Amino acid sequence: MSVDLKGMTTETRNAKTMRLDRMTPLEIVTVMNDEDKKVPEAITPHLAQIAQIIEWTTNSVRNGGRVYTMGAGTSGRLCVLDAAECPPTFGVSSDLMVGLIAGGERAFLKAVEGAEDSKDLGREDLRANGLTKMDTVIGLAASGRTPYVIGGLLYAKELGCHTVAIACNQGSEIGRIAELKIEIIVGPEVLTGSTRLKAGTAEKLVLNMISTATMVGIGKCYQNLMVDVMQTNEKLHARAQNIVMEITGVSREEAMRFLDVAGGSVKTALVMILSHTDRKGAEERLEASGGHVWQCIGA
Repeated sequence: MSVDLKGMTTETRNAKTMRLDRMTPLEIVTVMNDEDKKVPEAITPHLAQIAQIIEWTTNSVRNGGRVYTMGAGTSGRLCVLDAAECPPTFGVSSDLMVGLIAGGERAFLKAVEGAEDSKDLGREDLRANGLTKMDTVIGLAASGRTPYVIGGLLYAKELGCHTVAIACNQGSEIGRIAELKIEIIVGPEVLTGSTRLKAGTAEKLVLNMISTATMVGIGKCYQNLMVDVMQTNEKLHARAQNIVMEITGVSREEAMRFLDVAGGSVKTALVMILSHTDRKGAEERLEASGGHVWQCIGA
């Protein structure tokens, strides 16, 4: 059965690039830059809805659930990318923010034929990853009609999960299924139908908002600093030391000493210093506050 793409904004032609094949490099990058400027403006009307999503995802994580994002092609790659950045940035488990792409990990680098056309595969991927009613599932599809995402959202609804659809066409199929829909109309692409461009940028911006604000909501930052950063290389060791120095005013040597006593935990080191307590006392305060440093030190 053929797919009818008529009427989709993402498939219409951009009047500004009808001569794209004859443009100079400077002309191409200029029009692309101008078109990209429209993306944040297209997201603005949806900020309240995005905030609602973040309340759901934060509650899921606080209550022992997880956040799933899923898509095919560019959308799926963005899901996997955003989820993969959370463990090193926020010190969370790799199975807390789960990004799924139709066709699995191998599809990240090379398309898997037919994977996005299977509703069953969307269901099976969520089932295989242990989806429960405590989780939130966010389906992304620029077109708004990807069967893989539809199958996943339908399964999530059956279990009682909060479900979200993010698309770049109005009246999307995934929007009709999900509990909450966000349809970001970015207009025709510079290269017709190439939704890795403006549509992909819109999806990435929204994913940035959701993952970052969710992690902030569960205490993964103090002020605007990453206080649960995993120190997996020299740069990140230095960043951890710099955070402790910035907040407390101690020397680098003292920062290193407190981090060592705190088992490498920036948050624990901060609470130890600012509350004049030992590691056990700092850890108890952090647990009681849900991991929020500001609550532990009253500032």
